Amino acid sequence: MTNSQAWHGDVSSLLNNIYRCADKSSWYGSVIDAYDRTRPRYPAILLDKMQNIAQLKPGKEVLEIGSGPGIATIELAKLGLNIVAVEPNLSACQLAKQKCIDYPQVKFVNSTFEEWGLEEQKFDAIIATTSFHWVTPEVRMKKTASALKDDGYLVLLWNTPPQPSYEVAQELTPIYQTHAPELAPQEDLQNHQKNIGKFGREIIDSGYYQDLVREQIICQVSYTVDEYLTLLTTLSSFIRLESSSRNTLLAELKQVLGSSYGDRLELFYLSMFQIASKSLY
Repeated sequence: MTNSQAWHGDVSSLLNNIYRCADKSSWYGSVIDAYDRTRPRYPAILLDKMQNIAQLKPGKEVLEIGSGPGIATIELAKLGLNIVAVEPNLSACQLAKQKCIDYPQVKFVNSTFEEWGLEEQKFDAIIATTSFHWVTPEVRMKKTASALKDDGYLVLLWNTPPQPSYEVAQELTPIYQTHAPELAPQEDLQNHQKNIGKFGREIIDSGYYQDLVREQIICQVSYTVDEYLTLLTTLSSFIRLESSSRNTLLAELKQVLGSSYGDRLELFYLSMFQIASKSLY
């Protein structure tokens, strides 16, 4: 697993550039169902540790930034938390709302975090679920701190895109070089850690937060080839591709994967959190 590599380069582009997207409300709109079906879940052991560190007891008030289709929202709702989930994409917001229909303490707001108006209500925790990179850098630290109670916590949850083993990636690389060479550079798990680690430094350097705690797990999951190809269509790097190039790329990937590995692939992803308490200084 230490040799696993992300040859599609999605995380770097996400973390560095995606907050510049002009219309965040539509970015994942065309693939939201696929996103919900194939994006990885947050491990229970990681959520348990997050709950303990951030003191998220039932009844606590939580603001979620970028709920997407509710992959994490439903798990947070099961903890008995009172949640305001802010999500810019209407389709994702509606899907998440349906998923949480049995949890009336969950409220959804169809808005970007930047446009969401600070309320008189202060929150015990703000949780961003693989979404903090979407928030404009000039806004994210000050506004989150303003929305927290004095003893509140900022929690960043992250899942990197599941990726095949190094050996599988090497076999697929020539296909990428032919049809989407911009996706060919490989990125190992250490680079994923480095990219996400930048947010931890930003949290502390901002002066709004202190006592950063980090935890990470390398997870293994089994996908069918079709599930894996569907997952790829939800990545920003694939969404940006011209449709004919994307379709040709996916077709050739399917052919090679099917002939070499049958119907199932073992994939690996990094799941982690960064938690900091609000600074009172």
